[in-house]
Amino acid sequence: MDLGDQPESLSSILSDRVLFNGTVIPLTFTGDGKFRWTGKGQRCLTVEKEVLGFCLEGSRIRVKAVVEKRDGICCLGNRGDLVRQSFVFEPLSEDSLTLWSQKLHDYIDSLGRPKRLLILVNPFGGKKSATKIFLQDVKPYLEDADIQITVIETKHQLHANEVAKTLDLSKYDGIVCVSGDGILVEVVNGLLEREDWSAAIKMPIGMVPAGTSNGMVKSLLDSVGEPCSASNSILAVIRGHKRSLDVATILQGETRYFSVLMLAWGLVADIDIESEKYRWMGSARIDFYALQRILHLRHYNGRVSFLPAPGFENYGEPTSYHDEVTSEKSPTQEGSVKIQWHGYLGSDVKLDNMHWRTISGPFVSIWLHNVPWGSEDVMAAPNAKFSDGYLDLIITKDCPKLSLLSLMSNINDGSHVKSPFVTYIKAKAFVLEPGPRVEDPTKGGIIDSDGEVLAKGNITYKSDQKALMSYSKLQITVDQGLATLFAPV
Repeated sequence: MDLGDQPESLSSILSDRVLFNGTVIPLTFTGDGKFRWTGKGQRCLTVEKEVLGFCLEGSRIRVKAVVEKRDGICCLGNRGDLVRQSFVFEPLSEDSLTLWSQKLHDYIDSLGRPKRLLILVNPFGGKKSATKIFLQDVKPYLEDADIQITVIETKHQLHANEVAKTLDLSKYDGIVCVSGDGILVEVVNGLLEREDWSAAIKMPIGMVPAGTSNGMVKSLLDSVGEPCSASNSILAVIRGHKRSLDVATILQGETRYFSVLMLAWGLVADIDIESEKYRWMGSARIDFYALQRILHLRHYNGRVSFLPAPGFENYGEPTSYHDEVTSEKSPTQEGSVKIQWHGYLGSDVKLDNMHWRTISGPFVSIWLHNVPWGSEDVMAAPNAKFSDGYLDLIITKDCPKLSLLSLMSNINDGSHVKSPFVTYIKAKAFVLEPGPRVEDPTKGGIIDSDGEVLAKGNITYKSDQKALMSYSKLQITVDQGLATLFAPV
């Protein structure tokens, strides 16, 4: 076939006859990165999407690929469960073998895929299956892709944070978290606490679902219609595509915390944190405790103020910005020696003289989200974007219990935000002033950020761990696209 008149992207880089499954066949490698050959019909492999890597075995080339399996049949280009499969071609001369090897190597190299990765495995998260997931579902793909890996199992809370703070950035092309969202948050905070934070935060981060929530990787894969699986997520890393991610800076006094997923106060935070005592129930603990909390519903006094995104200026009442939040003392500051902060200070956007709005309680729930999914089965903020520079604010105030039950049952598809009892706002900045429970003013609430207790009020749940911030006014600002994630596209 004459390929001379075809567009350059479709013309062949190389075309030759090779031995495949005992038969000599024509094999073509096209400029758009496709292997085409015949054998039980026309076959095609897209290098960028389906080829992990290749190796030479004597006079043969073994192309290591991932294909989709349907009803026990491996199909190229069809949607289904992913399986690894090799295709072995034998060029008919040594010169041809060298040429095929060089062209394939050059093309894969041009895709900008990572070559060296740091893998952080959290063996304690979720069902404690991260090590098994890594060994069975992640490592084989990385080996096929010929990616050099360094594996660290986290030993304790903030271990990943410590690793990220001291990491030699020159040794890696990315970090992969085989865990839930907690390790991702630790890594982002560790990178931003470095003196060279501006370079460190550009390090791409990948996620493999192996924890309780897995909201970030669910959001990434769902954005392209792919199931939330270990194989799909590690393929996103291997292919090397990246996307920016907004990072929120939570500030109280001189204490700062960097959030990438969510912040909750009220019902959602109470369910998330207090249900820990029922962890023996597995994932059913969330539904069980949600029912308990709805039947014995709490309301919280307080106020939220926000800098609305365009189109949301009519929500709430006008107010002015007061920066006394930066003078609040957090528990980590009280009685401690002042330590010089060398990391990222947070957004330098000028918040005064802006058109702030405010909404006063009582509240059932305040929920801020950075990405659509809070966990694999909770679509908290269906309109959230990875890097639009805004947080999605979901407010529930006075709501009958039956309506609240219905609302919470729709949280798996995001339709809860259509409830007349829900206010959904996009905001550039946010100030939370948490207050006591309406039913018992001697008790406060819990402020939960990315699944961890950020602050707790009077006589809340029992915990020996000291909260990072006090149960008082705090401020949140957003940096558009500050962090980088490995993404499916």
